[in-house]
Amino acid sequence: MVEAETSGRGRVLFLCTHNSARSQMAEGLLRGLAGARFEAASAGTEATRVRPEAVSVMAELGIDISGQESKTLDRYLKETFDYVVTVCDEANEACPFFPGAKERLHWSLPDPSAVGGTEEERLGVFRSVRDRLRDRIEGELANGEGG
Repeated sequence: MVEAETSGRGRVLFLCTHNSARSQMAEGLLRGLAGARFEAASAGTEATRVRPEAVSVMAELGIDISGQESKTLDRYLKETFDYVVTVCDEANEACPFFPGAKERLHWSLPDPSAVGGTEEERLGVFRSVRDRLRDRIEGELANGEGG
């Protein structure tokens, strides 16, 4: 069971390769679902840009991530987090240890940015990844029911 620190909000960092979709959506979801209990951040092994498809599918849930920016994990290396969650296999391999993590979790999710097709097909993949992230966040972080 995942609990926020008793001294205040728990801190969660979501890591991905490019910090453009999965980790950005996870940051927004945790903020939207449990922002009073957790401080959420995201970063990548490389910084690129937040994908417009990620912004669009999050807006469908009433969560605005348009102001979030893509950042590298270097920004957070000297900070402590209750949870560091890798949301892609590449980040999991590139960053098997995070010095400031009290606990490290790995959620293997496909890269929606790598999918081609029509705009609606691409958005469908982004929605699927968003919904899987929401399920994991609700079950393992926000509601503290799973692990």
